[in-house]
Amino acid sequence: MAVIFPNCLLCIHYFITHDPEKPYGCRALRFKSRTIPSRVVFESSGMNCQLFAGKKRQKDGSGNSRVA
Repeated sequence: MAVIFPNCLLCIHYFITHDPEKPYGCRALRFKSRTIPSRVVFESSGMNCQLFAGKKRQKDGSGNSRVA
C-alpha cells in the first residue's frame, strides 16, 4: 500500500533553501532536508504532518482562481 503525504508545495510553511545539501525546508518545524519535509515527518514519527496549512488562493482578473 502506498503512503500519501501532504503536498508540501501547497503548504505555506514550505520553502526552497540555497543549501545544495538540503534544498527543501519547513518553517513550521524549523528544519531543512534532502527530501520533501512531509516525507521526513512521516519517516520520523509514523504520522502525516500535523502542521500542513494550505496556501490561500487568489483570484486573477478573469475570475479564475489560482495558487499564490
